[in-house]
Amino acid sequence: MISYEFPINEKVRTLLRLEDLFARIEHFIKHENSKDHHTALITLFEILEVACRADLKSELLQELERQKRALSGLHNNPDISENALESILSEIDQASADLFAMTGKIGQRLRENEWLMGIKQRAVMPGGTCEFDLPSYHYWQQQHPDKRRNDLRTWLAPFLPLNAGLNIILRLLRENGKVLNLTARNGAFQQMQGGRIAQILRVRIKKELSCIPEISANKYALNIRFINADYAAKSTQFEQDVPFELTFFTLP
Repeated sequence: MISYEFPINEKVRTLLRLEDLFARIEHFIKHENSKDHHTALITLFEILEVACRADLKSELLQELERQKRALSGLHNNPDISENALESILSEIDQASADLFAMTGKIGQRLRENEWLMGIKQRAVMPGGTCEFDLPSYHYWQQQHPDKRRNDLRTWLAPFLPLNAGLNIILRLLRENGKVLNLTARNGAFQQMQGGRIAQILRVRIKKELSCIPEISANKYALNIRFINADYAAKSTQFEQDVPFELTFFTLP
């Protein structure tokens, strides 16, 4: 099965982008090749750009506090494990404390590093980070992998409270889903929402089906159109019935 997650609002869209970027940078930092560490550094610059939203920190803190209040009300519920409940509440407290301790503009220390910003500026140019353009960066790439890895983790560290906070929120969101097994007739599906709106929609289809879902949704209607996976410049509808699994994820 192939899963496709679609955020329904801008806040969740930002969290999913950051989640993907943090997973990517962790993947490449673990390797030893200088090209992997180059990709990790480029990903760090992407994190810097996505995380620079002025309201991101406050939104995370507000959502963590909201979830803490909701979960605290589950104490003494016979269907809820007290140990598991205390564990997630402790995670929320730690994440909130770390976020609150962040001072100044997110990523400001990186922006004040002229060497890194010079690389960032050149990186947007095709082939702009070649050794003859940035000899000091070439020198860094020739250092021992452990040295490069330590530098990358140092530069990434100021963003980690964001990662911890968004991981908790997205985990709680994904644990609160309603799954439906449906069929798109001739590649098209529509459902009236009746005022209900999710924060993430997940569509899962069999890998053998050579189609890709396109989703548009609001509180009134959900439309899913499956298009042919033929990589053509102009998309065409997949004119076969498509069985799929649809999950609505919504935070309480």
